[in-house]
Amino acid sequence: DAQRDAYARRGNAMRLHGVDAELLDRDGVRRIAPFLAFDDARFPIQGGLLQRRGGTARHDAVVWGYARAADRLGVDVIESCEAVGFLSENGRVTGVETTRGAIRAGKVGLAVAGSTSRVAALAGLRLPIESHVLQAFVTEAVKPVVPQVITFGAGHFYVSQSDKGGLVFGGDIDGYNSYAQRGNLPTVRDVCEGGMALMPTIGRLRILRHWGGVMDMTMDGSPVIDRTPVEGLFLNAGWCYGGFKATPASGSCFAHLLATGETHHAAAPYRLDRFAEGRVIDEKGTGAQPNLH
Repeated sequence: DAQRDAYARRGNAMRLHGVDAELLDRDGVRRIAPFLAFDDARFPIQGGLLQRRGGTARHDAVVWGYARAADRLGVDVIESCEAVGFLSENGRVTGVETTRGAIRAGKVGLAVAGSTSRVAALAGLRLPIESHVLQAFVTEAVKPVVPQVITFGAGHFYVSQSDKGGLVFGGDIDGYNSYAQRGNLPTVRDVCEGGMALMPTIGRLRILRHWGGVMDMTMDGSPVIDRTPVEGLFLNAGWCYGGFKATPASGSCFAHLLATGETHHAAAPYRLDRFAEGRVIDEKGTGAQPNLH
């Protein structure tokens, strides 16, 4: 009941902001996803929240698109080149030291996701960010069965189907700080239990592969888009595991900051000093943050 009430509040908020949302009863969910566990279920389904215009995007294709567009605009994309330190003069960052030599720059943007804390430490910065591992799983290919992304709050589980037919699913972060891009077995078990509780037929499929991605997570679940205490070094980080869908807005705000030295009005709340000053952001729609796990 509490989750259904929360979905109703979220749906109302979405509609007030011009985002389509439909609150479904049990029969409405069954019509859209009849393969879910409705009878003798561990967590009985009472309803759901539907956004018909919601969808997925292939993440690597998005990266290819940005890389090609950047290349056309004259941006140098250097692969297999690790940043190992920062160049500085009189307390100001003047470039990056890499495994392929030094790169001089008037300004340096730090946007390295899960490696944020580690790379920032090279500049002498300690950030209010934790790095956690989030696992994902892909099954063998089957015919189309899951028509959209399905999230299951009670079991902390989500599932969708890729264009190749495999079911892509996951759940909680592993719950401890790590930079390792692999997960632990207890989380594998918990995620699979959540999947079986929601969609028992998933138990008949073989898992082809699973991996862990490193998430940079702030304590309030909201990102940081700001200059750092080190002159010439700018930061875009702390997106937890919601950064992909924010890429266009995030990139636009960060580009504005780098080009002008001024914070974009849309990114004004996401200052780094909010943690030191106790002005953390209380935004209910942020999603995951470390202290929730």
